[in-house]
Amino acid sequence: MQLQVARIGKPHGIRGEVTVQVLTDAPESRFVPGTEFLVEPAKLGPLTVRSARWNKDILLLGFEEIADRNAAEVIRGAKLFVETEELDDDDEEGWYEHELVGLEARVGSQVVGRVTALNTLPAQDLLVIEGADGREILVPFVEEIVPEVNPDGGYVLLVPPPGLFELNSDEGNSGDDGDTGDRA
Repeated sequence: MQLQVARIGKPHGIRGEVTVQVLTDAPESRFVPGTEFLVEPAKLGPLTVRSARWNKDILLLGFEEIADRNAAEVIRGAKLFVETEELDDDDEEGWYEHELVGLEARVGSQVVGRVTALNTLPAQDLLVIEGADGREILVPFVEEIVPEVNPDGGYVLLVPPPGLFELNSDEGNSGDDGDTGDRA
């Protein structure tokens, strides 16, 4: 089974290093020199770690196959995967992005969109939902709002707080507070 562990960001410096969005709980053991990653899109890989270092809170990786900034720009946005054994069924701590993308997002029995990504952030993860109207909706991935994830059934169940779906809408961000400007 392939497990996504990172997404490549922008180049850093002139020697081919890139920033990386880490998608694993064990970066210190995943990103060691000599580690080979499968890459999506496949034409960009495989990639072998040459160097790994932290610059503040950002992981910087150098790859043996990437010699300079121009080559680093080509791999920007690529996803890094490792081949792993099947996960424990007892591991119910969380979900991986590949398990969530494509699932219907439902409120009750009504389909309100489809999961397109999982944003892993320091404070909490966010499900990225593409609404039926094409809008992107960011949903905090917490049990109170997403009480059920059912990959076999093909859906996630949402219990959104009032206004969650309006936060990203044009109506919710127009700045029009209804005041006509007339003062008596």
